[in-house]
Amino acid sequence: MLRYMLVLLLLLHGTDSFYVPGVAPINFHHNDPVEIKAVKLTSSRTQLPYEYYSLPFCQPTKITYKAENLGEVLRGDRIVNTPFQVSMNMEKKCEVLCNLPNKPVTLTVEQSKLIAERIREDYYVHLIADNLPVATRLEFYSNREEEEKKKEKDVQFEHGYRLGFMDGNKFYLHNHLSFILYYHREDVEENQEPTYRVVRFEVIPQSIKLEDLKADEKSMCTLPEATGSAPQEIDPSKENQLLFTYSVHWEESDIKWASRWDTYLTMSDVQIHWFSIINSVVVVFFLSGILSMIIIRTLRKDIANYNKEDDIEDTMEESGWKLVHGDVFRPPQYPMILSSLLGSGIQLFCMILIVIFVAMLGMLSPSSRGALMTTACFLFMFMGVFGGFFAGRLYRTLKGHRWKKGAFCTATLYPGVVFGICFVLNCFIWGKHSSGAVPFPTMVALLCMWFGISLPLVYLGYYFGFRKQPYDNPVRTNQIPRQIPEQRWYMNKFVGILMAGILPFGAMFIELFFIFSAIWENQFYYLFGFLFLVFIILVVSCSQISIVMVYFQLCAEDYRWWWRTFLVSGGSAFYVLIYAIFYFVNKLDIVEFIPSLLYFGYTALMVLSFWLLTGTIGFYAAYMFVRKIYAAVKID
Repeated sequence: MLRYMLVLLLLLHGTDSFYVPGVAPINFHHNDPVEIKAVKLTSSRTQLPYEYYSLPFCQPTKITYKAENLGEVLRGDRIVNTPFQVSMNMEKKCEVLCNLPNKPVTLTVEQSKLIAERIREDYYVHLIADNLPVATRLEFYSNREEEEKKKEKDVQFEHGYRLGFMDGNKFYLHNHLSFILYYHREDVEENQEPTYRVVRFEVIPQSIKLEDLKADEKSMCTLPEATGSAPQEIDPSKENQLLFTYSVHWEESDIKWASRWDTYLTMSDVQIHWFSIINSVVVVFFLSGILSMIIIRTLRKDIANYNKEDDIEDTMEESGWKLVHGDVFRPPQYPMILSSLLGSGIQLFCMILIVIFVAMLGMLSPSSRGALMTTACFLFMFMGVFGGFFAGRLYRTLKGHRWKKGAFCTATLYPGVVFGICFVLNCFIWGKHSSGAVPFPTMVALLCMWFGISLPLVYLGYYFGFRKQPYDNPVRTNQIPRQIPEQRWYMNKFVGILMAGILPFGAMFIELFFIFSAIWENQFYYLFGFLFLVFIILVVSCSQISIVMVYFQLCAEDYRWWWRTFLVSGGSAFYVLIYAIFYFVNKLDIVEFIPSLLYFGYTALMVLSFWLLTGTIGFYAAYMFVRKIYAAVKID
């Protein structure tokens, strides 16, 4: 749950940044035990993670769950020990995992049905050894010349391993795991025993029929020839008998411990990334240059005309923005709600900026499980003091008086919507008995953080913001509002949203694909340097579009720009929603109701958060622009 938090980091990705691994290395001596732990079962078709022992796998004598941080709980990780016995640099040809060879594991009809259903839903099993996730090697030929094809294959890694596979209407379970572990031999002094570090963890899953696994009484077994073996079928209509077996193979590697995650994070499309970044930068700066030149030239001309003392009436007829000087700073409707939403936008902006920057420096690497989400949650709480300050100061500028109510509104409006939607989605996940459901104690802890940390900090910030001098508006507001002339069709706010959203969305939509893949298809997302660049481009483009839109609006003698700027600047969120629907239809294979509900529930939260973020950026850019231009003209 709260998976959307990851996406909040939506504006977030990494030039190939160096990174500091999240934990200290563990040194192993020859024959030291290397513990294999299970994390969870996942499927991109259902989006519902499950605990490892939700299926009838072999269990150790005592099941021990690892204490998890907040991020791991929200991701649905339930790290638990397994009965695999692996020792450093000790080979195992084939060993039966549980039960004696003459007493195979018997799956009941219910268990067989459950396994068949999970295979049909395309579930993957995730294990870890020394905090490294297991990966399945995929080899394929790239689109190279014919001669090169024969020589070299491209290698990519799939996270976890498939639970099983289907052939027609029959289900087959991967009941034999061939572990391939790579170690790096550390340099030690002559008299010392050599030390090793685990640097890669691969698995080759196989399905081998019970009759083909020749096992003796010492739990050792012999694997059949690859060509002659039949797979282990799981018939959901009856009891099934099978053996769970595994083998262990060690290989020495030149990869150093600090670089051991590189294989998992290798992306075949870094060139696409660079292309998209360069494309975005060129487009944004090209458009920025044009917009800036037009706006500056037009404004200089306007201001020069307005400040001429002679023939002032003719110039006032030509251009409209000076005409509304007596109304441009008239407070809008619902100033408390506007300032509350902007306060939440500031909270999000500060949180995202810090998270991306810290992640770009490598301090939130994938090896620190759940660190990204834990950091995001805590930072959002602590950034309440800045959100409260900006909201309080704006509320006072808009002639608001009830600061306590305003502070409460800021602290509860956006977080309340997020918590409400997440709670409803969590109830559905609970109903499916998924490990993705946030446990009740964690939910209480989140509520305590909200009301014990965020709320007091928002009140504190709001108090100081409200006491501070309000923003200095350069012109006085008239007592009687000016009549607004009839607006042309293209000045409609919905047309404005469509027009204003294109540029910021165009600057980041390729990055959005990688973020969606990370969230919905269980991929690692680590290129936060890229994401930082995209975030900067997003801020620049949102600010410029917002300034252009507010300029056109004031030229049309419409001074109701406060709410409109906030709504229109968030126009790219509308395109994010359209893209999310496109991604759902074309990229994901989700057909059931609850996974679809989860997808659109989290997408709604993501779009809302993105709208608040971009709307806030645009609003403050437009407000600074409006104050600047009216300060530059002489008003009688």
